[in-house]
Amino acid sequence: MSKILFVMTGVDHWTLADGTKHPTGFWAEEAVAPYRAFKAAGHEVVVATPGGVVPTVDAGSLSPEANGGQEGADEVAAALASIDEIKNPVDLKDVRLADYDAVFYPGGHGPMEDLAVDATSGRLLVDTLRSGKPLGVVCHAPAALLAATDADGSNVFAGRKVTAFTNAEETQAGLAGRAKWLLETRLVEAGLDVQVGEPWAPHVVVDGNLVTGQNPSSSAPLAAELLKKLS
Repeated sequence: MSKILFVMTGVDHWTLADGTKHPTGFWAEEAVAPYRAFKAAGHEVVVATPGGVVPTVDAGSLSPEANGGQEGADEVAAALASIDEIKNPVDLKDVRLADYDAVFYPGGHGPMEDLAVDATSGRLLVDTLRSGKPLGVVCHAPAALLAATDADGSNVFAGRKVTAFTNAEETQAGLAGRAKWLLETRLVEAGLDVQVGEPWAPHVVVDGNLVTGQNPSSSAPLAAELLKKLS
């Protein structure tokens, strides 16, 4: 049995360019699908957030539209409600990488607000990348990679092949024009080699111990890749 750390956003909003606080948090499917896969394989999951706050689910991720209908929405909501680890997170500052076999970051717009500038998360990402332990990051969670810098300010993920929620997807979702910055653009500016797949289709990129997924539908295939690395 391996021990897998879920690092999740601690905020319930994303500040837009005009100062509006867009309600958000983490995206349900991106936590539920990997959690199910890891638990089914017999692994332990621990959730950590900045300050140890209980993470907020993006209400949009529980809608029928996001889950293929009301039945799917009800099923995801029930699955999420059953995850006790999300209700009892540890403080990210108390995390010791040595205690874990893999690290996973679910997305949602929340990480654009807090993890993108969180130095504790940034150090954890640097250490995880260099340790060789499996590291999974999906959808908007690659925003956290922006905080993973060396003393000289360079990004330790520069040159790595990654994927993330794309500018095209953000545009189609209706928020690109209101955002302070776009994730794909900022990752490219930081020197990462962003591999763009078709909008909304599952797309996973593996580069060494780093596994990234483009969007919510990529969360289950990403989890499968992480499990391969743990076997």
